[in-house]
Amino acid sequence: MAASYRTVRKNTIIIAEEIGEAHYGFRPAPETRSVAQMLMHIALVPRMQEQIHAIERRTTLVGFDFPAFITRILEEEQQALPKVKIVEFLRTEGDRFAGWLEGVSDEFLGERVTMPSGMTPASKTRFEMLSAPKEHEMHHRGQLMLIERMLGIVPHLTREMLARFASMSTAGKPA
Repeated sequence: MAASYRTVRKNTIIIAEEIGEAHYGFRPAPETRSVAQMLMHIALVPRMQEQIHAIERRTTLVGFDFPAFITRILEEEQQALPKVKIVEFLRTEGDRFAGWLEGVSDEFLGERVTMPSGMTPASKTRFEMLSAPKEHEMHHRGQLMLIERMLGIVPHLTREMLARFASMSTAGKPA
């Protein structure tokens, strides 16, 4: 789990590095996050799972104040930081969360957490819940890759795939 999370974060950091600082204020549409805000959002969201599973070690989410927690994240992602600080924040937050994930046991991941009344399903395993930050990050990374295209940047994963295809197509041809 930690290794796959690290891979996702590594790819997010590459995108953060490829987008020029001059474009960190870019918004693809009004009322959307800027590049900088989206990167900060990505870095901050795993803190919710950390709060639930590492700090409080909750077995129920009944009484967990989601609105207050999300409000703090939304406020913090508004910070106007330079690109170098945002990239470093992505790196350190990702390393910290992945380091914690490395230490959790299979038994811990199998524990069930009860959801508030009316939510479906009524409970989830910690594994399911701790997969959410990676899925969330991949969702926003897809948005960032589209933004890269809007800015005239071919995303690194696309460049790598095209290079593999080119290599495969020339591998069988005589020199």
